[in-house]
Amino acid sequence: MKKLASVLLYLLVFSCGAAAQRPTDVVIGAAPAAETANELRMKTFDIVWRTVKEKHFDPTLGGVDWEKVRERYQPRAAAAAGDPELYRILQEMLGELGQSHFNIIPPEAVMADEDREPSGSIGIDLRLIEGRAIVTRVDPASAADLAGLRPGFIIRQVGEKPVAQMFEAFSKSSLSPALKTVKLSRRILGEINGDPGSAVKLLYLDGRDQPHEVVIKRERLKGEISPRLGNFPPQYTEFEAKRLAGNIGYIRFNIFTTPVSPKIRAAIASFQDTDGIIIDLRGNPGGVAGIATGMAGQLSDKAGSLGTMKMRATELKFAIFPQANAYTGPLAILIDGLSGSTSEVFSSGMQEIGRAVVIGERSAGACLPSYFQKLPTGALFQFAIADFKTPKGMLVEGRGVSPNIEVRWDRASLLSGRDAQLEAAIGQVRQLQSKSRGVK
Repeated sequence: MKKLASVLLYLLVFSCGAAAQRPTDVVIGAAPAAETANELRMKTFDIVWRTVKEKHFDPTLGGVDWEKVRERYQPRAAAAAGDPELYRILQEMLGELGQSHFNIIPPEAVMADEDREPSGSIGIDLRLIEGRAIVTRVDPASAADLAGLRPGFIIRQVGEKPVAQMFEAFSKSSLSPALKTVKLSRRILGEINGDPGSAVKLLYLDGRDQPHEVVIKRERLKGEISPRLGNFPPQYTEFEAKRLAGNIGYIRFNIFTTPVSPKIRAAIASFQDTDGIIIDLRGNPGGVAGIATGMAGQLSDKAGSLGTMKMRATELKFAIFPQANAYTGPLAILIDGLSGSTSEVFSSGMQEIGRAVVIGERSAGACLPSYFQKLPTGALFQFAIADFKTPKGMLVEGRGVSPNIEVRWDRASLLSGRDAQLEAAIGQVRQLQSKSRGVK
């Protein structure tokens, strides 16, 4: 695991360090002229376009004529009224590839350092279910809980923005339906979240479809901020580990960042005497890939691989190295449509080697290893540098991970206070434990 993680880290830092700054002519004895805002924007455009051309894992770019793409978008970039408009144009240009992990992240969206306060939240999570934004989790004693929100309630408007208008904004996107769902879900949550202490107005329907309006004060998030990893910015990180009824271990974390690695190790070690473990990756967008292989090594007594990362000129396996006292009991993994990237690497790999049963909904299909590069305007450019195939050679990008047992989010279960997906995972763990004991 350490060897793989160090290789991945080396590649990340190497790419970020090679940010393709062109040399400028300098007159000896005179200070170089400062670049104008438009020159910085055009340099940014050029770096983004050339990076895709030179570093995309598929030299053919899936048949996209990248030279013609440049002809169409360069004049628009040159005419951009400011950086925000440039970023929208660049994101639209990257959308021509039809793949995940090609993103422009504006400077204001990048957390400056690990000491900065994380965004505030009202304490809910949501999913798009049958075309509606439905609350799936309300944290106990949170602002949302105290305001009366419950799982199953439908969010209709955030501030002055109707959710229907947000749906409409994504309707013409060239992204796949799965990626549209991911981005729209995050957009709605992004509108709900904000600075701690600020307030947000919500219009929602309760369990009887009665309309309500409430103003809720955002609270400071209770997790921690991960350290910067190369140009991969600090991320808000939360982790939960507990024992469920029936002596089943439960682990949930919102993103694969370095702070969760020792916590995962400690949690698995503490669950050695359990009748099974459930790892909940629902809503987890991915993160540092090396953490997935390390976790797999703690949950398997056999060497193997979670899959293969194929770059333009080479390949790298996500190798599993069994660790001392690995947990070998029943294992279930929960995923849904917002589980992406490293979550998909882990769940698909453990599924295909027969180590875990995967339960929930098909994942996002956003599974391309990527780098983060800082651009001249201060934005970050995330770009994929490899494709990923499962141990059996299946592509995950654009397809997602299909669960062994499909259990979809549904409003009726949420309104009744049930987590049907977690219940199914508990049932599977008990069934696997019974089989291991020879009980029919």
